[in-house]
Amino acid sequence: MDKAQQTALVLGGTGRTGSLVARKLAERGLTARTAARRGGDVLFDWDEAATHGPALADVDRIYLVTPVMRVAYARQVSDFLDLAEASGVRHVTYLSAYGSDQAPPQVDLRAVELDVMGRDAFTSSVIRPAWVMQNFCDDHLPVVDGVITVPTAGGAEAFVDAADIAAVAAETLADPDAHAGATYAPTGPEALTVAEVADIIAGVAGRPVRRQDIDRGAWIEGAVAAGLVPADYGVMLEWLTGTIASGRGSQPNDDVLEVTGAPPAGFADFARRNARAWALPAVHS
Repeated sequence: MDKAQQTALVLGGTGRTGSLVARKLAERGLTARTAARRGGDVLFDWDEAATHGPALADVDRIYLVTPVMRVAYARQVSDFLDLAEASGVRHVTYLSAYGSDQAPPQVDLRAVELDVMGRDAFTSSVIRPAWVMQNFCDDHLPVVDGVITVPTAGGAEAFVDAADIAAVAAETLADPDAHAGATYAPTGPEALTVAEVADIIAGVAGRPVRRQDIDRGAWIEGAVAAGLVPADYGVMLEWLTGTIASGRGSQPNDDVLEVTGAPPAGFADFARRNARAWALPAVHS
């Protein structure tokens, strides 16, 4: 790819992987333009088409992160990709999800993959990561009163550090020709049940932490009722948790090592580095 213009537009540029992708690209000497509704280098809102053109100015590659907490967005993304083609973009790396080819038809993960991969105006790479370890540090799968509540039964998942996802994505953006047409599925080095994750967290937090099963429908209804997700996102939660519970969760592979040259972080190492996320607040007398 011509090195005269090397500017990457990083959508979700203030998010968990986008911010890290931007940092890694800058370390490689590329210009990384973070785009977000708040806090990015440029304003970008999927629901405000007027923000798309300015964000694409002088960009030759894109880290594509689709609208969050939605299941239907293929039309919006397709329109954006049309604009990207017209502006001269030459490579797109799309952040999808592990097992996206098995996603419910209501979820547009696979539709966007096919759109991105089917275009001739630019090359593309697809990233299909396992569940992100950071989910246990925020509102996705929080430890509440010493309990992680999620309907995954005894199923295991090769949880992956967001930093490893970003490292793979950054490689595809820094050297698009070497990764044109590639699909990578970043995972951690071991498949763990949530009960095993709870034990690891307990070890670094210095307090009991356990995993609690729950009826999947009740869990989804609770998330919707609490305003954590919109109602139509329930189909996504059903699929994600159901896949793990059925024993079809992600399994470890060598994609992170092969793409980046470094092994992926294990959950124990991740937990040690983020132990403060599970620390109890200090009690003052």
